[in-house]
Amino acid sequence: MKTFTAKPADIDKKWILIDAEGVVLGRLASIVAMRLRGKHKATFTPHMDMGDNVIVINADKVQMTGRKRTDKVYYRHTGHPGGIKSVTADKILDGKFPGRVLEKAVQRMLPGNKLSRKQMTNLRIYAGTEHPHEAQEPAVLDVKSMNPKNTRS
Repeated sequence: MKTFTAKPADIDKKWILIDAEGVVLGRLASIVAMRLRGKHKATFTPHMDMGDNVIVINADKVQMTGRKRTDKVYYRHTGHPGGIKSVTADKILDGKFPGRVLEKAVQRMLPGNKLSRKQMTNLRIYAGTEHPHEAQEPAVLDVKSMNPKNTRS
């Protein structure tokens, strides 16, 4: 038996469209992270970018369980002494860039290396229902019907 290692010619990238309306954030992020890495494929090779291109629409309508929407805090630092800034998930989701909550959740589920930064470029997140990728003919992935726990009622 020999270990299979994919070559660049073996990689088959697809386009996937996911509707995030009413889906729980963490469950959606884990599915997106798996698709970006390519772990859903039988030919998965850890050191290659085998994942699909993922389009997420309605990112502003993603759900959070419990009190996470008001209590979850995101931190960033300006680089100056005492320059730590904090903002709640509620403010981000109601603000100008609501997709950043999902983007951070997916980014933190990938390993922290050069390959995962390359794989994050295959993720496109849109707050509304419109996206400019109709020409790629993305296949729709229904996350809501995968598991009843994926949606919040």
